[in-house]
Amino acid sequence: MIFLLCLLTVVFVLLMLKLDCDITTWFYEKTGTNLHLFYSNKVVWVTGSSTGIGAALAVQAAKYGAKLVLTARQEPLLNEVRTKCIAAGAAEENILVLPLDLCEFSKHKEAFDTVLNKFGRLDVMIHNAGRSQRARWEHIDLEVDRSMFDLNVFSVINLTRVILPHMLTAKQGMIGIMSSPAGKSGVPFSGTYTGSKHALHGYFESLRNEKVGSGIDITMLCPGPTFSNLLQVAATEKFGERFGESMKPGDKRMTAERCAELSLIAVANKLPESWLCFAPVLPMMYLNQYLPAVSKSLMKLLGAKFLANVRDSRNAMESDKYK
Repeated sequence: MIFLLCLLTVVFVLLMLKLDCDITTWFYEKTGTNLHLFYSNKVVWVTGSSTGIGAALAVQAAKYGAKLVLTARQEPLLNEVRTKCIAAGAAEENILVLPLDLCEFSKHKEAFDTVLNKFGRLDVMIHNAGRSQRARWEHIDLEVDRSMFDLNVFSVINLTRVILPHMLTAKQGMIGIMSSPAGKSGVPFSGTYTGSKHALHGYFESLRNEKVGSGIDITMLCPGPTFSNLLQVAATEKFGERFGESMKPGDKRMTAERCAELSLIAVANKLPESWLCFAPVLPMMYLNQYLPAVSKSLMKLLGAKFLANVRDSRNAMESDKYK
């Protein structure tokens, strides 16, 4: 028995060092639902779909035959993604470009009505829009907190409350929430962002438990470092300021395409939560989840600068604006 436990421990550790997602997601990638069968003719609405993970989600879903609703603020970029979706196999009539500032909450119902007028239903909602942050906790302007919560939290909550009655009436619907490892643990130099992602877990775990048996499935998606324009538009300590730095080709990050593929796998297989990251983030996620005291002790040992380097492949907080 002791030998077996030791063997399983070794296998688990090796998997943590090799995989780019949690074991459950990896298992369903190998054995789960066929994505072509699942997404074919499903109506999938992706917010924040003009760049990065959101754009990749749209193109991957198009490849699997989905009907798409593309939402972000910049219509020209959405039209570029639309062209890529058509190249991936989507029919022109099966793509709705729906520009929307998600912080204009009063326009959410009108936007959803447009989706229903076009397709008659909504099967999968993927809340991808959001903004990251690089900032020192004690220097953050409260207006930064308010504006980031409007986008990262309240826009997601309000739009979900708009679409939820439709899904409840249909007795089916899938909601994917783009969270982060920051939604599971305390990430240094991203206090507002971390708080907003924790809030999403609180709201949607509550919704999940409230709607058991309703046909509504919720998947919390937690991607680690991923290639996108995140650093360019990330918030800082000052309201209205952008971090304005770019990722580098040699950074240790997952591609947006791989992140999108794993996200679609998690949603299709109705996984309650999926961690989309590789070492050292993935083992740290497991420690935080199952051995929190050990995880917190490790954080003390490694320090904030180590975690900053893991996240950005360098310490982005060494930027001149923080000196």
